[in-house]
Amino acid sequence: MIPEKDPTTFSMLTYAWVFALSAWGGAVNFVRKVRNGSARPFNVMELVGELMTSAFAGIITFWLCNAADIQPLITAALVGISGHMGSRAIYHFETWAEGRLPGRG
Repeated sequence: MIPEKDPTTFSMLTYAWVFALSAWGGAVNFVRKVRNGSARPFNVMELVGELMTSAFAGIITFWLCNAADIQPLITAALVGISGHMGSRAIYHFETWAEGRLPGRG
């Protein structure tokens, strides 16, 4: 019997990988921002904010990919990409969801 898909059925190791991969994407985005001058180097609060936003986007992406039965390697790539996108990914998810909810959009 296959367990029901539920956020609580994934192991902590799985969540650690999702968190690390998406946060890594956020760190890459932060470095890009520092290099182009839109973020200050050694700004710990901005870096932490970027990492947390990226991790959140990565976890949401992981859940959506799992619900859609997307292959694990593709899921991993999408988690990293959405982590790099950070708040832009969350905005796209929000727009996508608004178009599918009754009485919205």
